[in-house]
Amino acid sequence: MKFFVDTADVGEIRELADTGLLDGVTTNPSLVAKTGRDFFEVVAEICQVVEGPVSAEVAATEFDAMLAEGRKLAGIADNIAVKVPLTRAGLKTCKALTGDGVKVNVTLCFSANQAILAAKAGATFISPFIGRLDDIAMDGMQLIEDICDIYVNYPSFTTEVLVASIRSPKDILEAARIGADVATIPPNVLWSLFNHPLTDNGLAAFLADWEKTGQSIL
Repeated sequence: MKFFVDTADVGEIRELADTGLLDGVTTNPSLVAKTGRDFFEVVAEICQVVEGPVSAEVAATEFDAMLAEGRKLAGIADNIAVKVPLTRAGLKTCKALTGDGVKVNVTLCFSANQAILAAKAGATFISPFIGRLDDIAMDGMQLIEDICDIYVNYPSFTTEVLVASIRSPKDILEAARIGADVATIPPNVLWSLFNHPLTDNGLAAFLADWEKTGQSIL
């Protein structure tokens, strides 16, 4: 499974990239706005830090403007994935950008039928929002399972399932078991994957025993 981080905080992205865990980044207008910096400067800097796909989202809702914005975003760097909403205009834009050789992340997916449409439009990634479905008492992870089951039936579908709106490490584990291609994860959740009390206790015991020897490796 690929790990993307869902943030526009360049410092956080650099730290995660240094671990070797990071395969890409997803951003949206809200995340970039939190930085208080120029949108294009932030996205360009992220693209320099991460070799993998960096999703940058259009703000327009009509096809012509959406396509123009998408092409401008794609010009920032070769690893940009233009993020478009799962609307008629969004999928039309997806088809056009894919024809240009641009990676496209179709976002705000909430049904398997929508995911089929995105795959047929040539999306590089489909982003089902599992947390928002869970919020309204629906089963977000069931949607991931449905999409994965459908996609595997059709070898011509090359769209990767990118699990979005992740809230906990359990979401990542379940998505991996199902076979999702990518999880885009908030930084705090990604860092929490390291944590286990037995790891902490074991390390403390090893260090205590080593200190008793009075020796030094360096």
